[in-house]
Amino acid sequence: MALIHCTSCSPQCLPKLLSPHKPPQWWNSTLRGKNSNNWSAKPSNMGFSKAVVGAVGGGAEAKTVVVKKPKLRRFQVFEGYPAPFGATARDGGVNFAIYSRNAVSATLCLISAPDLEEDRVTEQIFLDPLTNKTGDIWHVFLKGNFENMLYGYKFDGKFSPEEGHYYESSRMLLDPYAKAVIRRGEFGILGPEGNFWPRMAGLIPSSDTEFDWEGDLPLKYPQKDLIIYEMHVRGFTRHESSRTKFPGTYHGVMEKLDHLKELGINCIELMPCHEFNELEYFSYNSVLGDHRVNFWGYSTVNYFSPMIRYSSVGIHNSGHDAINEVKLLIREAHKRGIEVLMDVVFNHTAEGNENGPIFSFRGVDNSVYYMLAPKGEFYNYSGCGNTFNCNHPIVRQFILDCLRYWVTEMHVDGFRFDLASIMTRSSSLWDALNVYGNPMEGDSLTTGTPLSSPPLIDMISNDPILRGVKLIAEAWDAGGLYQVGSFPHWGLWSEWNGKYRDIVRQFIKGSDGFSGAFAECLCGSPNLYRKGGRKPWNSINFVCAHDGFTLADLVTYNNKHNTANGEDNNDGENHNNSWNCGKEGEFASISVKKLRKRQMRNFFLCLMVSQGVPMIYMGDEYGHTKGGNNNSYCHDNYINYFRWDKKEESSSDFFRFCCLLSRFRQECESLGVNDFPTAQRLQWHGHTPGMPNWSKSSRFVAFTLVDSVKREIYVAFNTSHLPVTITLPERPGYKWEPLVDTSKPAPFDFLSNDLPERETAVKQYSQFTEANFYPMLSYSSIILLLCPADENS
Repeated sequence: MALIHCTSCSPQCLPKLLSPHKPPQWWNSTLRGKNSNNWSAKPSNMGFSKAVVGAVGGGAEAKTVVVKKPKLRRFQVFEGYPAPFGATARDGGVNFAIYSRNAVSATLCLISAPDLEEDRVTEQIFLDPLTNKTGDIWHVFLKGNFENMLYGYKFDGKFSPEEGHYYESSRMLLDPYAKAVIRRGEFGILGPEGNFWPRMAGLIPSSDTEFDWEGDLPLKYPQKDLIIYEMHVRGFTRHESSRTKFPGTYHGVMEKLDHLKELGINCIELMPCHEFNELEYFSYNSVLGDHRVNFWGYSTVNYFSPMIRYSSVGIHNSGHDAINEVKLLIREAHKRGIEVLMDVVFNHTAEGNENGPIFSFRGVDNSVYYMLAPKGEFYNYSGCGNTFNCNHPIVRQFILDCLRYWVTEMHVDGFRFDLASIMTRSSSLWDALNVYGNPMEGDSLTTGTPLSSPPLIDMISNDPILRGVKLIAEAWDAGGLYQVGSFPHWGLWSEWNGKYRDIVRQFIKGSDGFSGAFAECLCGSPNLYRKGGRKPWNSINFVCAHDGFTLADLVTYNNKHNTANGEDNNDGENHNNSWNCGKEGEFASISVKKLRKRQMRNFFLCLMVSQGVPMIYMGDEYGHTKGGNNNSYCHDNYINYFRWDKKEESSSDFFRFCCLLSRFRQECESLGVNDFPTAQRLQWHGHTPGMPNWSKSSRFVAFTLVDSVKREIYVAFNTSHLPVTITLPERPGYKWEPLVDTSKPAPFDFLSNDLPERETAVKQYSQFTEANFYPMLSYSSIILLLCPADENS
């Protein structure tokens, strides 16, 4: 018997079994276009036809046999384009492009939503290295019906960890440029069969999912005018007392934007909203009887995708609706005059060290995306198992592309960079080239060396899009690099001022030796920023943030109480510069509780009268407590949930105080100036005018500030355990009138104009102020305003 072909059949019709991972021999001639410079190609014909099988010789009768034709592909396949990276809807189809220098083969995987649930790949398209690869970029262009379709990649190459390679041809990987990551749709719910890391796939973009921005434009507030509110999307409205329609979601935050407006907030800083796996270290917590999760989100899976399980729609419509929900939040925030910053984590990923999962970067090109030692070990400047290779040319372009996407497509107003000092370290030198692309000479530049002009920071700072947004660095890392005051800045970058936090905590609680340093903090930390040519607004001032004590816990606990984390209280910072006001824990005497409230008011007042940019942590405006837990990263429960019922209880107390004080800051021209105050505007005082005491034993700091709106304001802090009567500066024709006194009970702690008893309260002070005196209790602070002596004027 011999095979005889029908003369009408083309050579492509050979009945040959095709490997799902290897192309047929005719692949090149079918796919390769005539004009390769234009990246054009013809669609491949993957079908088969019938054949005629007959006997040759021997006299046997020839027979026509119908060979079953394999299922035709649902997509037309073209060579594609090497740019842009990711999946891009264009020309009636979708282009796919991904970088991988060290892979020897690549396969595009297309997955339907039902097949993803069953861990099946719907269709695989082998990428021919001759036609679907340009340089180190693999690419293909498809036409067809992509409805409810997702995608990923498989790469083959060396599996040699000691050389930095982790290729496995059977493993499907996420595209680092995927715009949404799809699998689990509900926060905290495990995958099939209890899988913590079920297979994930990327959204395939569509040209018919436009979002109506309703003319939204960036607010572009001067940074000096910002009052930032650090918040967690899920924690903000997850508690039942929020009474939102979609608690714990982007939509839930949108429902509560008016609360932020009332508080005087004009900028929110969202804790990580990139896709992360909250089940990363899912385990039973016997202390609380629930499960530990990655609640904070500082362990990124994908930098382009929003956290899908923060949306009220989950994975509906393959993630398109979730993306639009983020856009809706940002649009509505802008309508209320609130800018939106994102907390981004470009220092490490969720793939961890060599024992961690492989779902994207490591399988695509590990030695490019991570900072590696010569034998393949992972550098760990992040403290989380790996370090993103930020200053590698490919990785820094990836970061730039990601930031641009969030600004141009999602309309965010800026970024706070977690452990930003890692972005100033030199990349690993696997290709024997240094970070600038020049041949290495000897051992002059080792991996991880801090750079004075890091290429990544340079690129961001000079990018025509990114240089116009807010750029805030957490200027330290877990490898001991501390750059507060010295982060490479190009005149644009601000810093989380950790020194402000530590000094203010020490002085307010009454520690000796901090009066001079405290005065520097009040001026915007010129000792840190003036020399480098920066301004007060380059200092992001904060007393509390997500990691560490809340404001209420700062005055309630001397020691951390992290037993609920399930780590025997070994995690979290041991040095908190806190003071419990005489009794550890919430159960204390009335006098201790009064002192705690006074101290909370002192801290908030300090934040609002300091030059620089104040940042408030979510919940501090009503006194949220975490029970002394200063590292609540793993709790999806009441510890991290904003308690709207508690906020309502404090509406006439501390919340009112915070609202009035933030409004006062915005009214004053002198608070939040563009440059460091000079003697023409600022004068320091002690217990007597013009005689400040900067000795180590001093616990008193006072100053006056000329203000074009308020005439002049007088601010004083007495952090001694003893009361003091101070002498006020004389201003002929004027008198000092009390506005704020933190030692007074609410509502007399802030004498607002709408306070019914305001006139009576002011008169009670008049016997002192008319004689230019003012009595201050221990651990208290005041604000006085200069008013005409003639009450009728």
